[in-house]
Amino acid sequence: MFKKKTRVSSGVPQLDRQLGGLFIGDNVVWYDNAGSLASIFSLNFIQESQNRNKPLIYISFDRSPKSLLEDLGPLAENQHMTILDCFTHGKGDGSEVFSKFYEKNGARWPYRIVCINDPEDPGVVSEAFYNLHATMQGDVRFVFDSLTGMQDLWGGEEAILKFYSHACPRLYELDTIAYWIMEKGAHSDRLRANINHIAQVAVDLTVSRGKTALTILKADKRKPDALNRPLVYWNDGLAVTFESESGKSNNIDLGGRLKQIRKRQAMAQKELAALVGVTPSTISQIESGTIYPSLPALYKIAEVLGVPVAGLFQDRSDDAAQVVFSGEGIRMSLADLPKSDVVGYRLSPPNFDADADPFIVEIPEGKKLGSHFFVHKGQEMGYLLTGQLELEMGSRLHRAQPGDVIYLTGELPSQWKNTGEGTARLLWVKIKK
Repeated sequence: MFKKKTRVSSGVPQLDRQLGGLFIGDNVVWYDNAGSLASIFSLNFIQESQNRNKPLIYISFDRSPKSLLEDLGPLAENQHMTILDCFTHGKGDGSEVFSKFYEKNGARWPYRIVCINDPEDPGVVSEAFYNLHATMQGDVRFVFDSLTGMQDLWGGEEAILKFYSHACPRLYELDTIAYWIMEKGAHSDRLRANINHIAQVAVDLTVSRGKTALTILKADKRKPDALNRPLVYWNDGLAVTFESESGKSNNIDLGGRLKQIRKRQAMAQKELAALVGVTPSTISQIESGTIYPSLPALYKIAEVLGVPVAGLFQDRSDDAAQVVFSGEGIRMSLADLPKSDVVGYRLSPPNFDADADPFIVEIPEGKKLGSHFFVHKGQEMGYLLTGQLELEMGSRLHRAQPGDVIYLTGELPSQWKNTGEGTARLLWVKIKK
C-alpha cells in the first residue's frame, strides 16, 4: 500500500514556503557555484534536525575534523550528531598533522566521530554509513559534503554516478533526508543531468555582482511558484532572508520595519539614537524612508534592538506562521539599568508581531534596582521561577516567592530587590494595551 511521505522543515521558513517544504525520503542536491554557499542551508538543516531530536550523519570528504568542528560549533556537540571522517585518510593522506587530532582530543570528545581508514573505496564508505544508520531510530538525516570531494578521491564522474545512483534510492526507501553538496563548475553537464534525474529536489546557488541567488531546479510532488526563477537572498548568521517572494513587492521597507520593531520595544527615537550614536533626526529620516543608514549604523541599530540584521529587512508576515520558537532567547539590555544588576532575555523574536512579549529576567543575588526594568504603558505580569524578590510600589512593599504571580496594570515598581540566595529568575510578559 502506498505510504504518504511526511512533510518537514528545512530549517529556513522562507525556503519552505518557496519549495513547499521537504518530504521524508528526499535527496536534495545543492549546486554551489562559489563552493561556500550551501553551508548556511546545511547548518539550518542540522539545527532543525537537532531541534526535533533527529539523528544526523555528516559525511565529510573535504574538511578535516578540526576544521569541520569549528564550522559546526555547538551543533557538533549534540548527542544526535555523528561525523563520518573520510578526510583524514582521504585527502589528508593519513598525515600526522591530521591523525594527531585523534590522539590529542579523543578522550575529551563530547561528540561522535568515526574515522574511515579506507575512504578511497566507495563500498567501505557506504557500509560505514549504512551500519551507523542501522543503529539509529526514526527518520535519520544525512549531509554528504561533498560529491566533488568524492570525485577527487575516487577518480572520476563514473564512480560518483554509480555511488549516487545506488545510494539515493536506498536512502529514499529508508525514510531518510539527505543533503548532497557539489561544486557546480567541477562537474560535467551530463553528470548534473543524471543527478537531477535521480534526486527529488535540486537547488542551484550562485553569486553575481555581490548578490547571492537561489534557484529551485526540481521539486518532486511540489509545485513551487519560483521554479527555475532566481531568488535573491542574503544571510546574517543562520538567518536567511529572501529579497522577495511570489506575490510580494520587491521594495524593502527598511524604515517601516525599523519603526515597527522600535515601537514594539517601547523605545523612543531619541533613546534609540543615543544608543546608536546618531541624532534623533537621523532615526526619523531612516524610518520615513528619506535616507538609508550607513552599514556600521545598520549593524549598531540591529545590535541595540536585539535583532539580526536580516530581521530589519523581513516582512512582518515572514514570522506569522511560526508556532514554536527554539533557543534560549536573545539577550538584551533593560531600560538604563546596569547589566551587572539585571539581565533580560527575549523569548520570541523581537520582530515577531504578537499581543504579548515573553521574557526571562534575572536579578543576581543582593542586587537592588532603582527602577522598573521596562518602560511600558500597558499591562505586565510575571511568574517567579526561582529566588525571592521584594518590590516597592509607592509606600508599599510586596514580597514574592517562587510560584508567585506579579501583575501590574499601570503603576510601576520604583524598586526591585533580590532578598534571597542565588539569582532570582522571572518569567515576565509585556501585554499590549
